Amino acid sequence: MRLQNKQKWQIIQQYIISWILSFIFLSIVRGEGTEELGSVQFELGKSILISLIGGTIFGAISGYAQILTEERGYKKMSIQSLLAARVIYVLLFLIAMITLAYLLFGQAISYLEFVFEPGSFAIYLYIVVTDIFLFSFRQVNLFLGSNNLWKLFRGKFYTPREEERIFMFLDLQSSTTHAERLGHIKYSKLIQDCFNDLGVVVENEAEIYQYVGDEAILTWELKDGVRNQNCINAYFNFKKQLLKKKDYYAQNYNCLPHFKAGVHAGIITVTEVGKYKKEIAYHGDTINTAARIQGKCNDFGKELLISEHLKNNLDTASFNFEELGGIELKGKEHKVMLYAISLDN
Repeated sequence: MRLQNKQKWQIIQQYIISWILSFIFLSIVRGEGTEELGSVQFELGKSILISLIGGTIFGAISGYAQILTEERGYKKMSIQSLLAARVIYVLLFLIAMITLAYLLFGQAISYLEFVFEPGSFAIYLYIVVTDIFLFSFRQVNLFLGSNNLWKLFRGKFYTPREEERIFMFLDLQSSTTHAERLGHIKYSKLIQDCFNDLGVVVENEAEIYQYVGDEAILTWELKDGVRNQNCINAYFNFKKQLLKKKDYYAQNYNCLPHFKAGVHAGIITVTEVGKYKKEIAYHGDTINTAARIQGKCNDFGKELLISEHLKNNLDTASFNFEELGGIELKGKEHKVMLYAISLDN
């Protein structure tokens, strides 16, 4: 919960900084070496001070609106609808800001005269376009995941480099049975709902790397994944979230979805790939091993399997570990020691 609150604060913080910088830019453009036609003059020093105050207020409210949109709107509205709702929001907020500015600075003239003063439309357009830009920027960041857009801008992934990471492969159990019973459209909605609920793993610092069919791949930097047993707690938190919504899944899909998972840690290479569609890609044997560990869940009748290498990095007091022995995995020369994990009741 504290991590979730931290992420919300980061969103609000990003909007506050963005709006402060946007208003300061507007103040410099309108107030340096120009003369306003309207009654409100852009005195550079005073307008920068107002930018700091106004940017903080506008950014905090805009950031909170973005959080509400992400928590409540994404399951029910398309991107086009969300964008339209955002435009309505910024127009309403703009009216509120104009009214406040009129009460503070413009009472010598009528409200309508203040609203339609020369040069005002350019400011209104600037605010609307800036808000839409920040909203769109946030959508791109959500598609790339975990602030990777900023990392791309910094060129962090341009040259391949090594990292020690944990990977978890999550796969829907009995997926073929569900697909045949529900049909393609309803089955896709089931997957959509499951992966929306998978969002709970952000509380465990997980990065959602990819969705592949009915499979999701989570990843952590090693230090983040082993801290507070995040890489294991993420699985059980997701399972708990699905159980919490069992009535919803029973009513809509006549089932309770259950996922099996394989987890492994090791050295991988991370780099930027693609020319016309860029993506951050991870390469290495660690990923293949994690996928093959997950593939052994059905063989042993277990829901969560991890490698011995990862187990040795964890605090083993919080969970029950069942040693399954050295297992031959496809493509591996040496056997991999596997452990099944269950909650310590």
